[in-house]
This record gives sequence, C-alpha cells and structure tokens, in this order.
Amino acid sequence: MPLSEEQTQRIVGIAMDLAREGKTGELAEFLDHGLPVDALDPDRNTLLMLAAYHGQEETLDMLLARGANPDIRNVRDQSPIAGALFKGEDAVVAKLLAAGADVEAGTPSARDAAKMFGREHLLEK
Repeated sequence: MPLSEEQTQRIVGIAMDLAREGKTGELAEFLDHGLPVDALDPDRNTLLMLAAYHGQEETLDMLLARGANPDIRNVRDQSPIAGALFKGEDAVVAKLLAAGADVEAGTPSARDAAKMFGREHLLEK
C-alpha cells in the first residue's frame, strides 16, 4: 500500500532533520528504503542543501556518493554551495566544488556570496 501524501511529507521531514543534524547512518537507511536522494521539502530544500548549510561533511559525502545533485536550488533560489559559503563552511565548499557545483547558479550565486564575505579564494581551483 503506497504512503499517503501526509505520510510521505512526514518521512521527508524526518529525513531533512537527519541531514541537518548529520545523522548519516540513519539517513542512509531512509535512502536504502527508497527515499529519493534529491527529495525536496516544501521550501525545495534538498537533503544535500541542509547538510551543506549545517556543515555536516560526512552526510554530504554520503549524499554525493549516492548521486545527489549539488545544484538544486530552493524556493529562494539559493544553492547548496552559496549556503555553505554564507555559513563559512570551507570544507563543504571544497567538497561541493569537487562535485561540480555551479558557482554561477542561484541568487546570490556562490561567486557573489564569496565576494560579499571575502571568501573568493575558496572558489579558486
């Protein structure tokens, strides 16, 4: 029997909390049981966005290894890499760059966010 929309949203919400909190093993179990790696919350945040924004490197690595898209932007047109720059998560920025994140996507773009916060050196290859 398929899940109702309400049940699905509850599961996505729990998974988003796991990504935010860096509970990698528990989140991996949700993915192992069919949760899409690029699941979206009502604000179009992905698991990767929340892991990146909260500096959860292990969780970020797991999501990227499972094929998470580093360029999905939320309803405010923010990208995961711009969020990581905003939060000062240098290691996360490096991992997203290595995964091919688009530094020009979003508002502000990662490049613009780096300029705003004096972190342009993080985007140099």
